[in-house]
Amino acid sequence: MSRIAELGSKMSLVLNAAKCEHVTHSGFIVDDPLLWSFSRVEPGDATLLGAPLFQGRVLNDFWSDQCRDLSRAVDRLCLVGRQDALILLRASFTAPRVQHLLRCSPSVDA
Repeated sequence: MSRIAELGSKMSLVLNAAKCEHVTHSGFIVDDPLLWSFSRVEPGDATLLGAPLFQGRVLNDFWSDQCRDLSRAVDRLCLVGRQDALILLRASFTAPRVQHLLRCSPSVDA
């Protein structure tokens, strides 16, 4: 890790440790002094660009939230015309977020 900081400083780049995280289990022992300043994240809670990296609580919570939002949207879409409802559903109401999650998140075994 110190090599990354060293090479970055040669290019006028500074590692902001306050914004850095390391994804490890609670029993993992970190021996690099630079990594001590990073915040630790459990693998089940890790995300990258809004998509969960591993199976766990974050992935389950995301799907629960999306299902709840889509259910609410479907109830309200009945109040507008079919063509308008299709455009709204396609362009918003979490459809882009669901597509992003399907592309980026890990597959879950049945």
